Amino acid sequence: MENGEKHRIVIYLVLLLIIVFILSFCFGRYNVSLHELLRILVNRVIPLEQTWTAEMEAVVINIRLPRIVLACLVGCCLSVAGASYQGVFQNPMASPDFLGATSGAAFGAALAILLGNSSRMIIVSAFFFSLVSVFLVYLIGRYAPGKSVMNMILAGIMISSLFTAGTSFIKLVADPNNQLPAITYWLMGSLSGAKNNEVVFALIPMAIGMIPLFVMRWRINILTLSDEESNAMGINANMLRLIVIISSTLITAASVSVSGTIGWVGLVIPHLCRRMTGNDYTYLLPASMVFGATFMLLVDNISRNLLATEIPIGILTAFIGAPFFIRLIFRRERVL
Repeated sequence: MENGEKHRIVIYLVLLLIIVFILSFCFGRYNVSLHELLRILVNRVIPLEQTWTAEMEAVVINIRLPRIVLACLVGCCLSVAGASYQGVFQNPMASPDFLGATSGAAFGAALAILLGNSSRMIIVSAFFFSLVSVFLVYLIGRYAPGKSVMNMILAGIMISSLFTAGTSFIKLVADPNNQLPAITYWLMGSLSGAKNNEVVFALIPMAIGMIPLFVMRWRINILTLSDEESNAMGINANMLRLIVIISSTLITAASVSVSGTIGWVGLVIPHLCRRMTGNDYTYLLPASMVFGATFMLLVDNISRNLLATEIPIGILTAFIGAPFFIRLIFRRERVL
């Protein structure tokens, strides 16, 4: 596939995201026409004669806008983190929870709910313990004898099990009337009740992690080579690997802390994008960013409109991801 064709595919994905982004405002219990929606959004920049009600503007700006933006950010970050982990570890099954970030965040959120903390402290606690989890994995992988990459994979499994056990214990001692349902719902993943301050909180670490990955995306291709070949090209493979892991972990922690446990996105989307753009991370990473955001928007629209009660996003992504995972297992050709 020529680079020009890959470039066009990324542009088409961007156009698709823009269309889905705008139409997502029109879906919901409270009906807002596309015409009124566009006038409300434009009015935030250029004052227009008001033809909409105050309820319409409140729904669009205060409820749907932060949720839609957060869905884009979470889908984008989880997809990019999955693609990056798959490149770093040369493992087609790698995903954002590969190093225990998701299980650490789940433990942090459950602990904050058990202690009766506010919603903001729940996000902070999930973010903190997500970083703690990956830091422990890195220490074990770095100082244990043997290959550091394999050690990190094994350490990720171990640390994930420990934090999962901790979360299970918290659920055991939690109040079954109030705390346990809140913990269970958080673990299923949802964007309901998204607020502007949550978007701002997540956006900062997401930007800090996403910018290095985007700028150095072509260098991730070098990680497919041996360390000796990388060093011969003047690239410090260990340093590059560390930067990618830290950046991917940061955007994963930020995403999980505001959305809960949403699995499979970081596994499924990068592989679908490989089918469209190939293995070159120069195009794979932008495609994963855009298509991941589009996918999360579509899933969130289904989540909040399919039934009378909202379906947790984690359930929907599992229905999509599990069959794809089975198909991936039975593939015989080389994926990466």
